[in-house]
Amino acid sequence: LKVVDQKEQNELKFSAKISPQDNQNAEKELMRQLSKPDFAKMDIYGQFNLGFIIAGLDKDIFIIDQHATDEKYNFERLQESTVISSQPMVTPQHLELTAVNENILMENLDVFLKNGFKFQIDESAAATQRVKLSHLPISKNWSFGKPDIDELIFMLSESAEGSVLRPSRVRAMFASRACRSSYMIGTSLSKVEMRRLVDHMGQIEQPWNCPHGRPTIRHLVNSSLLD
Repeated sequence: LKVVDQKEQNELKFSAKISPQDNQNAEKELMRQLSKPDFAKMDIYGQFNLGFIIAGLDKDIFIIDQHATDEKYNFERLQESTVISSQPMVTPQHLELTAVNENILMENLDVFLKNGFKFQIDESAAATQRVKLSHLPISKNWSFGKPDIDELIFMLSESAEGSVLRPSRVRAMFASRACRSSYMIGTSLSKVEMRRLVDHMGQIEQPWNCPHGRPTIRHLVNSSLLD
């Protein structure tokens, strides 16, 4: 390593260490310094240890976890586009909602439909008695019920209009699916596959961590520090 003068030091964009203790600072630096178009501009240098992509942008060199970044992209696609299949209940169920929550549900039936919930609506019934649950989401290894409806209602009351809303159990199901369908550690990647994974990072809103919290990208070094 060479001695860095004050001017070069001021030009360095990244200072966080690759360490669990410094994850928050590293993520803040990446969010501040990298924009969506930057990922498509990165040079792909190769694969390290059958698990990581080495890429560069100008003088900055990054290490990218191939499984974590592919998992996050697949997860975001599932979040955005999946309409969950549903199955009818033998007997529709009253939900015992407050009048306010009942109105929130009735005004956002499309959100519940996307998550696999369907309802019978009786506009002529008294408030709190207008909604019956008629269909539940269907999935081989997951079960859903009223707690998921309550969570969605809360999310609708707190979130900005247009947000993609999924209850935590649905997010966990998508994370499991995304994990299974993503490139695993130990898989050899071609240059084209590495290019595609890095480009995908610029196509999602939060590419910095996989759904389970593992970092997808970290800054390794600025080449101006090297002889």
